[in-house]
Amino acid sequence: MSTTIGAAQTTTTAPSSYLPVRNDWLERRVEATLEPDLPIIDPHHHLWERPGWVYMLPDLLADINTGHNIVGTVFVQCRSMHRAGGPEELRPVGETEFVNGVAAMSASGGYGPAQICAGIVGYADLRLGARVQEVLEAHLRAGGGRFRGIRHITAYDADPSLMNPAYTPPAGLLGDATFREGFSRLAPLGLSFDAWLYHPQIDELTALAQASPETRIVLDHVGGPLAIGAYAGKRDAVFPVWAASIRKLAQCPNVFVKLGGIGMRINGYDFHEKADPPSSEELAAAWKPYIDTCIEAFTPARCMFESNFPVDKGSYGYGVFWNACKRLASGASASEKADLFAGAAARFYRLELAA
Repeated sequence: MSTTIGAAQTTTTAPSSYLPVRNDWLERRVEATLEPDLPIIDPHHHLWERPGWVYMLPDLLADINTGHNIVGTVFVQCRSMHRAGGPEELRPVGETEFVNGVAAMSASGGYGPAQICAGIVGYADLRLGARVQEVLEAHLRAGGGRFRGIRHITAYDADPSLMNPAYTPPAGLLGDATFREGFSRLAPLGLSFDAWLYHPQIDELTALAQASPETRIVLDHVGGPLAIGAYAGKRDAVFPVWAASIRKLAQCPNVFVKLGGIGMRINGYDFHEKADPPSSEELAAAWKPYIDTCIEAFTPARCMFESNFPVDKGSYGYGVFWNACKRLASGASASEKADLFAGAAARFYRLELAA
């Protein structure tokens, strides 16, 4: 497999925890855009340069300029452009500096009407406890008014095959006293928390949300329902466990949920193994139980569709993904669609966009 820098890349090599992106395969599926005027804020994407895998502003623009009305985006941390030197705890601030530069490029108007990286979610090690305050304040300074919150990945499972080698959190981190001390520093600074974990850990997040009602939390990727490794062949057994945890978490009014991120290896679908990429009808049918459960539990006011690109790009194209979301929301009212596609994201991340 090979790659070239920028939007012209055809195939990317990815770590075993991700599915490889094959643009030549993705190009086999082209769909007419549904509801092309519906404003969309994509509240979860990444930008990076990694060995064999480049996804930077030109690549993102190539994806979003496929017919849908993307009015703004939110960047979420992915270990991109950390500082090479200085105190270890402050090195992630380099990511915010980098992304704020991309946002400034977009704000010039020279890259289209969408406000790229209008919100920035970075990383700070909340296990620093009270000492994380310095890191949070550094992110705020570096963010140029765009910095919105922290994602500290806590995804853990006893099955080592499910662990991303780039993130090795211990079990029970959300309940750790020092972690919670660091977490308590978010709300006073107006910052939110993106939670990425696996479905057996959702109840741990509920406990944290109940203990910290002043902190805004968003659950990424519908809570990471697992379907490989120890959970392979157990989707029907996992679903009611996941659903019960989702309904309990939704009782916390400070928690939102992102509807997406279900195209990863851990979700166990075989879209990437077929001769042609999935259609939006296929995606909507596969995801409907998860999306319907989340919307029913959280209401559209606290749900936001997300692309999780380029991670999910190994399974389907950007335009097809948003068509699938529109199919899933076909029974919603105009005001509910406004929330699902832009309003909830704008409120959670405090974005002032023409959405």
